[in-house]
Amino acid sequence: MNDTFDMVAKTFQGLEDVLADELRALGAEDINIGRRMVAFSGNLETLYRANFCCRTALRILKPFYKFSARDADELYDKAKDFDWSSILSLSKTFSIDTVAYSDEFSHSRFVTYRIKDAIVDWFKDRYGEDKRPGVRLQDADVMINVHISGTDVTLSLDSSGESLHKRGYRVAQTEAPINEVLAAGIILRSGWRGERPFVDPMCGSGTFLCEAALIAANIAPGVFRKRFAFEAWPDFDAELFDKIYNDDSAEREVTKPIIGADISPKAIDIAAANLKSAGVARHVQLSVRPIARWTAEDVPSEAGVLVTNPPYGERISAPDMEGLYTSIGSTLKHCFRGWEAWIIGYRDEHFRNIGLAASEKVPMLNGSLECELREYIIFEGDKKSFLAGGGKLKNGPAREERGNDRRSPHAERGERRPWAKDDRRDRPFRKDRAPFAKDRDRTPFRRDEKPVAGTPEAPSENPLAVRRNPAALKSLVGRKPSLPPQAGAPVMRSRGWKKKGEQ
Repeated sequence: MNDTFDMVAKTFQGLEDVLADELRALGAEDINIGRRMVAFSGNLETLYRANFCCRTALRILKPFYKFSARDADELYDKAKDFDWSSILSLSKTFSIDTVAYSDEFSHSRFVTYRIKDAIVDWFKDRYGEDKRPGVRLQDADVMINVHISGTDVTLSLDSSGESLHKRGYRVAQTEAPINEVLAAGIILRSGWRGERPFVDPMCGSGTFLCEAALIAANIAPGVFRKRFAFEAWPDFDAELFDKIYNDDSAEREVTKPIIGADISPKAIDIAAANLKSAGVARHVQLSVRPIARWTAEDVPSEAGVLVTNPPYGERISAPDMEGLYTSIGSTLKHCFRGWEAWIIGYRDEHFRNIGLAASEKVPMLNGSLECELREYIIFEGDKKSFLAGGGKLKNGPAREERGNDRRSPHAERGERRPWAKDDRRDRPFRKDRAPFAKDRDRTPFRRDEKPVAGTPEAPSENPLAVRRNPAALKSLVGRKPSLPPQAGAPVMRSRGWKKKGEQ
């Protein structure tokens, strides 16, 4: 159990630092933050605790074989060189999940097939033509993760099984609920740990409320899971895992109010069912209330943290999206003075309708949507007076001191990120494309093309309406109004300048 080995924890973009802090608290060593992942080292206990306790991890991988391959044949040969009896047997089933950022291996499914063939052929060569472990797409005994970056191939054991965001407490859901890992990560990123009141005024199925109650009570998220993939490994230590599973010594009482509301009575019923399933219903107050109906009396007198995920107008919409976000801003300004509000959204114009300046903006993916998490410090009076009185718009060190959220330790040391070349197709926030570029109704024309009159690029036939055209300017010099003078018509006054030589 004391033997240490390397591991990788996967997470969402924007939550890497939060996950790294969680792993440090569990005793993990050699922590290295990457993009959507954190590499670390530890022993079996570290692996079990990472799966059982981390709120922001999607899965925990244990690399076991690394090599280089330039084509499919070399990939097959190198994979077949491994001693597969060390992790598999004829009675076990296996599955393969592939992630490839490579010009040489552009089709992840093809990579999966070649690795599968190598494993099957390895067993056939040693035990007979009809002897091989079975392939199972779901709930396999051994889950193998293949990661390819350029020509570098890493094979890992997936110790989690189902994604860790599937806590096990959700019994019902509204349309488009937020992912549990993303919800917990946003709450932890806000700095909230249960020491202040917590509010979600648009709670939907109650994911933020469930995760907040679990954080406040310090209940491990893995306690609801029925199975982890590492329980089928040959070296599984059942006694050690039972000790971790049954240790509730760190749990605590919830002393501050956790409040949720929604405009939909059905959503409140679903949230109540999920809270009950998670065993935290007694810690949360629920009510049916539209965002515009909040008053100062509905808000705890002690300043706290508000976190919410309003409709984006995609899968869930409102009759008046502009009015909805305007109501959010109005409610924050009039009812939540002194609070910190964290809102995840999709469209820039929706954020503008809130009418408040964000103190922090963090790019995040919510499913396939390129979103932003924004923090708002709600203070009384004007910003100048707030700052003069010692108020701060940011918690913790300034952005210049801590660096951009997306920077890694490699960037801090002036080194090139090892994954920089091969993750281009996976970057949602490229420098040449703004996060909300899909919402723009204009597409810039190329320099070698002429805009067509009447299109968004050329709203009129006036050549000056698109961009300054020297030829068009020259053709206009010396022209006079084409309308003939009319009796009684007003005379245009001189602009005050005269040609050279005129009196």
